[in-house]
Amino acid sequence: MDEFDVVVVGAGPVGLLLACELGLAGASVLVLEREAEAVSPWRAAPLGRRGLSATSIEAFARRGLLPQLLKASGIEDDSGPRPPRMAGHFAGIALDPDDVDAAALPFRLPSPLRNFMMTSLEAVETVLAGRAAELGVEIRRGAAVSAVAQEGDGVVVRAGERAYGATWVVGCDGGHSVVRKLAGFDFVGSEPQFTGYVVLGTLDDPGKLKFGINPTPTGAYIQMSLDGHLGMMDFDGGAFDRTLPPTREHLQTVLRRVSGVDVTLSEVRFASSFTDRAMQATTYRQGRVLLAGDAAHIHSPLGGQGLNLGLGDAMNLGWKLGAVVRGDAPEGLLDTYTRERHPVGARVLDWSRAQVAVMRPGSHAPALQGLIRDLLSTRDGATYAFGQISGVSTRYDLGSDHPLVGCAVPHFCLEDGTRLGDLTADGRGVLLDFGADRGLRDSATRWESRIRYVAGAAVEDLGFGAVLVRPDGIVCWASDLAPDRAAFERAACAWFGLPSV
Repeated sequence: MDEFDVVVVGAGPVGLLLACELGLAGASVLVLEREAEAVSPWRAAPLGRRGLSATSIEAFARRGLLPQLLKASGIEDDSGPRPPRMAGHFAGIALDPDDVDAAALPFRLPSPLRNFMMTSLEAVETVLAGRAAELGVEIRRGAAVSAVAQEGDGVVVRAGERAYGATWVVGCDGGHSVVRKLAGFDFVGSEPQFTGYVVLGTLDDPGKLKFGINPTPTGAYIQMSLDGHLGMMDFDGGAFDRTLPPTREHLQTVLRRVSGVDVTLSEVRFASSFTDRAMQATTYRQGRVLLAGDAAHIHSPLGGQGLNLGLGDAMNLGWKLGAVVRGDAPEGLLDTYTRERHPVGARVLDWSRAQVAVMRPGSHAPALQGLIRDLLSTRDGATYAFGQISGVSTRYDLGSDHPLVGCAVPHFCLEDGTRLGDLTADGRGVLLDFGADRGLRDSATRWESRIRYVAGAAVEDLGFGAVLVRPDGIVCWASDLAPDRAAFERAACAWFGLPSV
């Protein structure tokens, strides 16, 4: 039986990013994927088109993968900062990026990175699979997992006729996660209000439909392009039998009903259904089995936060599990994964539920939608919504009342032109010492295998003397005045779940 430090189940973006993070930590990693081929029309554009938020873009930049992702996404010119074409939407109501007050967002500094970009699942997976291969990660496709059994200090995973041993297993295998079910995780939440459909086909009269997201008195539809790429929301309580493929006749009936337009869907090339069922695992860890991405939480695709939420899970778990495998941290560090990421997932599920409530047809719907539209057109409303959608307002409770601790690190740039993203490609954390304090340098020496020490004045240090940044870009300690060596040591120990020295 082949043995690995970690078996990751699922070779989607979340599983592959997690595998890359573990590979950076030196872990032996096997990725098992049910699908035999990586190529699928559901992963390529237009069906596989997805939006990446600011926090996800920053994650790729920290690992030196953003140039490859931009190229794979067909984005050739990325010179200089720019506002996003749109700042996101809430219940189909677009946010105007000009209404977003960047100065009101927590600790944001000017950056050359985008706040938003369109890509595809295929582009993301291609880049991550290539990086995983460089790091020695093994990916086995056509390997559907049928059994997961925790035995002593390890886990045995069976896929087909083969069994694999692992110290840890992570289920990144989607909303119908086999790992979650086999390992006995509780999965709780709310039942669906609607059945949604995604269609790629041919409309005889596409001009009859409005472009974009369109709530109607009978549901909602989305015309994503004039090439027959459509989305629909039918508020039927999730009654459609999703074990059956939707027929052209059924899709045309739903489209005419929810759009209120006598439009003809003459051909269907690809179609699938989904619901707004919102569920979350009560914990993301059961012994030596963990969950990430849609395996840990599912919700409607409204707002496009599912992929970004899963990538955030992978970044949070990756360095922690890597530190445990490497022997740098006790197993108890993994409990902070649920503690930090479960509230983030719960907020996204509620954000999704709120959008469904606003879009639900009824006599009061226009009044509610008008109220939300007015609020989102204000500076405060647009800024609040953008902070939630982009993830930049997320703050973990790390037990400190310092306002920067638990937040994503600002885009610090040193006076020599070095940016934080230039320092984190190897997966280590970074201690930024803006005052070049000798005592702090000496103290950091014993952590050099885990933390990179960088001294130098910043173009804008926001009044901080030193900042300790975890591998996932989260600040875990900051000094406002002259850095305190003892405080740094306590923060570093807490980072790895070690007793204070």
